[in-house]
Amino acid sequence: MDRSNEGASQGSITAGADFLHLAVGEAPAGGKSDWLARRIRHALADGRLPVGSRLPATRVLAGELGVSRGVVTEAYRRLVEDGFLAGRGRNGTVVVGAPAAPPAPAASPAPGEPAAPRPVFAAEPGADVFDTLRGAPARIDLSPGLPDLSAFPRAAWLRAERQVLGHLAAADLGYGDPRGTPALRRAVAHWVARNRGVRADPGEVLDVSGTAQTLTLLGRVLRDDGITAVAVEDPGSLGARQHLRACRLDTPPVAVDSEGVRVDELRATGAAAVLLTPAHQFPTGVVLRGSRRNELTRWARETGGLVIEDDYDAEHRYDRPPVPALRSVLPEHVCYAGSVSKLLAPALRLGWVLAPPKYREALVAAKRFADLGNAALPQLVLARLMESGALERHLRHLRRQHRRRRDAMIDAVGAHLPGATVHGAAAGLHLTVTFRAGFADTDLAALALARGVKAHPLSWHSQRPRRPGLVLGYAASTPTDIGEGVAVLGDVLRHLP
Repeated sequence: MDRSNEGASQGSITAGADFLHLAVGEAPAGGKSDWLARRIRHALADGRLPVGSRLPATRVLAGELGVSRGVVTEAYRRLVEDGFLAGRGRNGTVVVGAPAAPPAPAASPAPGEPAAPRPVFAAEPGADVFDTLRGAPARIDLSPGLPDLSAFPRAAWLRAERQVLGHLAAADLGYGDPRGTPALRRAVAHWVARNRGVRADPGEVLDVSGTAQTLTLLGRVLRDDGITAVAVEDPGSLGARQHLRACRLDTPPVAVDSEGVRVDELRATGAAAVLLTPAHQFPTGVVLRGSRRNELTRWARETGGLVIEDDYDAEHRYDRPPVPALRSVLPEHVCYAGSVSKLLAPALRLGWVLAPPKYREALVAAKRFADLGNAALPQLVLARLMESGALERHLRHLRRQHRRRRDAMIDAVGAHLPGATVHGAAAGLHLTVTFRAGFADTDLAALALARGVKAHPLSWHSQRPRRPGLVLGYAASTPTDIGEGVAVLGDVLRHLP
């Protein structure tokens, strides 16, 4: 029995529901149940109501639409009979099937957009190259830059989160300081003092969404200050270079040798700023030695130059003593960037930057207008982990585990890539291997990916020609997978044309 006319006086033609944005005024007189069943059927077909979805209770939806409950009950009944809905008692009415949807027309690229995504290992990697590589299926991922995500300290994080929520004031859930929560800024100041030899006041700390955001914010600030180029290490991080170029900054290359960055080449570029990874250079793994540090200090003081210190992988060391941060000896000229992406997980998007006084307020302003500050709850949880000692305990665990995996990769390289030279084994989360043979390392990486193994070609991270090589991450893979992955690389290398 169709009772679609009942209750029409209960609501006006403007009555409607949040559910599917239903507006009862669109229904024809005397056919509200038909109209409602048809609208729900369309939502089932186009995926707005996937299998497993629960529909509103009949009484609730009728009240929102201003119709009788019988209108909704009748519409649901028809869809139950069609096999699309089912009543589940206290669990309500749920979707159990969907009508066949017509095939979607092929989407045409918007004007100016490429018709298809670029190949992963194109000659010149595009801006989305890392997204593309992450999305490519593979059995074994030896990409650099990932910690062991399965080792994330879930129990410690959950305990800290409960403690934070137990003491969180209602006001703490409002808009906060764009510089970050006082608790995390204080914890970061203590952390870098204990672990990196950097003396900093909490007022100097700006909490950001990782080093990537530091580069983006600083890039804008430097452009506003008239700086048009930031020199970068060569080889050096492709991702960092992309962020700087997205800020319309040139990135002149400066060679790296066994002592670190060549300061004489830096002077020759005429750049007013340089991006460095001095504690564990990416990707070669070399440490900026004492004589080079002295040269760099003279360059900064004589020219007023800015050093952007990406403290990459500084915590992950195995066979050498810690190296003090440049910020500890040159605070007026160093913009220090750190994060927990390699210590906990990149998905947290938590990092910090300590800027020289010249750029401090401009960076805060850039952060304010970028996002009003990071999410407060993760900041407070991280602060508690830092101050309680839980983060240092986690770091000690990771060092033991990463050392075993590093050793497994060195053994595998020796067994399956006998002609390769290994670089940067004393610290970090990756190794770089180089080869004498004259082949394109992008070809090697592409063929390995076809066999289910991901790796970065060294040429991605180089602006000038050099020997072919691979950058191989080991922290996120088991020793068994590492051995199997390197064996695949060796087999591919032997059959390269």
